Parts: sequence; structure tokens; C-alpha cells
Amino acid sequence: MEKTSFSNNGGKPIRCKAAICRKPGEALVIEDIQVDPPQAYEVRIKILCTSLCHTDITFWKLDSPPLSRFPRILGHEAVGVVESIGENVDGFKQGDVVLPVFHPYCEECRDCKSSKTNWCAKYADDFISNTRRYGMASRFKDSSGEDIHHFLFVSSFSEYTVVDIAHLVKISPEIPVDKAALLSCGVSTGLGAAWKVADVEEGSTVAVFGLGAVGLAVAEGARLRGAAKIIGKKFGFTDFINPTLCGEKKISEVIKEMTGGGVDYSFECVGLASLLNEAFISTRTGSGKTIMLGMEKHAATISLGSYDLLIGRTVCGSLFGGLKSKLDIPIFVDHYLKKELNLDSFITHELNFEEINKAFSLLEEGKSVRCILWMDK
Repeated sequence: MEKTSFSNNGGKPIRCKAAICRKPGEALVIEDIQVDPPQAYEVRIKILCTSLCHTDITFWKLDSPPLSRFPRILGHEAVGVVESIGENVDGFKQGDVVLPVFHPYCEECRDCKSSKTNWCAKYADDFISNTRRYGMASRFKDSSGEDIHHFLFVSSFSEYTVVDIAHLVKISPEIPVDKAALLSCGVSTGLGAAWKVADVEEGSTVAVFGLGAVGLAVAEGARLRGAAKIIGKKFGFTDFINPTLCGEKKISEVIKEMTGGGVDYSFECVGLASLLNEAFISTRTGSGKTIMLGMEKHAATISLGSYDLLIGRTVCGSLFGGLKSKLDIPIFVDHYLKKELNLDSFITHELNFEEINKAFSLLEEGKSVRCILWMDK
């Protein structure tokens, strides 16, 4: 990656362009904004490229507070370069290549220090605030001086953004930036679910329900772990199921026939209660494990058969793939640099940042897996 040079803007506001969402479901508008300097424990970064995730689509359409707030800068999957740092920032300096991530890792609380979870007891319960340590204080202002709301502590649909160090990962500059951006959210979520949450072992059988970027990343993670059979509907899988050709059989029945009783691991990557049930009963009696990566709308209650649980099947949730960002994402980068991890198949489209609304349409219509939006091309 070419080295990025910066003028002496440290401690001063920067004017740049951002894609602002002013009303739910309406086209984003490219506007000139002001990005304030980072405060203590914060870093201001220049975004090199960003990509679009289904979570962006979900929040773009939301029209009920408190999750819905406008005007807002969406975006949470990106890669950037450190432009300036605030006070009390250790481990980052100007010029570092970094990934902003939505899930915090404070490194200090009981959960962050535990090997059992990637929850952050200090910060993770709050996903409403604009800034991690300063509540609703915003670092963005539009041309009229009005505050613009942040999104998931990242807001990458802007040429510059301010991110708390609990949400920032330093990575090797050797990885191509478009591939690096994928590891900021969706791909890491899927890889982590297979590696850390399920802990897929060599020779095991896997079924993946939902084949967007997260589902494809689960399959890639299972492949790297040596799974013998990976069942899905697209590239990257050893076996394929077309639901329209299953007749009156449920997908779970077909999977049980293919595997002699069910898979060792199933992954539900969409967030549908009915699909979670299918994934659950697709696993082996006595030992099958189902990992839930998606969430039902409005966090609705899910229902599973008590007998299926009693006889040994298990189900668990997976937030951000069980990853501790600062520790685990650099490992994925290393696997890519060693040519062990395939990231090429995830990028289906590349556009200029000004074409961001086209990227929204492509993802909504199911025509893209990941669309890279370049800031300077």
C-alpha cells in the first residue's frame, strides 16, 4: 500500500465529503461536512475504502427511535489510515493502517480478559451513543453547523471519521486494502463463528443456512479447519442443495440423508426463526451444535423443541464471530498473507464513493455479496 501523507491538521477540524442519510429509506446525499479532532482515547482516520453490509440496509430503513436517528452517517465495514490521535492513545500513530470495528474490546474488563467470551462488560451494552466515552456528543457537523449522528461507533461513509481505540485494530500494511475492509465486519464474523464459536474440527460435517458474505465466510472458515463436508447453495461448498428441488421434503431431512443422521455443525446466518429451527434439527442427535449469527426482527422470541435439546443438541449465539478484535483479526490478515485464506470471491462489485446509492440497490436486489466503495478513485 502506498504511504498516505497528511497536512498538519492535528487538533483542528477537517472538512471533507460524507454520504448522509437524512430520512429513512431515502437516497444518501453526498455533502461537505466538518469532522472534529479526536478527543482523549480517540483516533481520527482517513477512510481508504468501505463496503456495504446488510446491517447498514437495516438501519437505513429504520424509522422508530431510539435506534433510528437522523441525519446520520452510516457504514461500519472499512479500512483506513490514522490521521491524528487524541490524548491517552497508546499503540496507534499517524500513518498506521487500521480497521474500525463495531464491537468493542476495552482490554480491561472481566469479559475482555476472559477466554470464554468476546463480550465487553464495560462498553458493549451501549450501542445507542454517538461516541463511546462521550455519549451523544458528535464529531460530525453539516454545512449549517448541525450535529450528524454516528453509526455503531464507526460511520465509515465519510472520507474521515473519529473512532474510539476500543473499536480500532492495527493491521499489517501488506494486505490489499479492499481485502482488509472485508475483515472489519462480515467476513470476520463468519470466520470466527467457524473457528472460535463452533471450533470446527478436521473431518466434521457442516451446513450453512444463508449464503451472503457471512455464510460464505463460515464456509471458508470450515474449509480451512478441514471439514469433510460443507453443505450450502453456492461456491465454496462441497455439496449443494437447491430448496426448490427438495419436493415435499424439508431441507433438514435432505441434510440428514446426505450425512447419515445430520451435520456436526449448522450455522444460521440470516436471522429467521423458521430457518433456525431447520438448522437446529439438521444436526446430529446427541452432539449437533447450531450457531446463530443472525437475529430475528425486533429481537423476537425463538422456539426450539425441548426434546431435541434434551437429547443433546445445542444452540448458541455468535456476536462478531466470538472474536476479540485486536487479537484475532491480525491472525486472519496473516492467514491471507500466507495465501491460506481466500478473500477474492467476496468482492463482486467495486464503485466510486459517489455511487454509494447504486451499492445499496445492488445489495437490496441480491446482486452483490460485497461492494467495495473507493474514496479516491
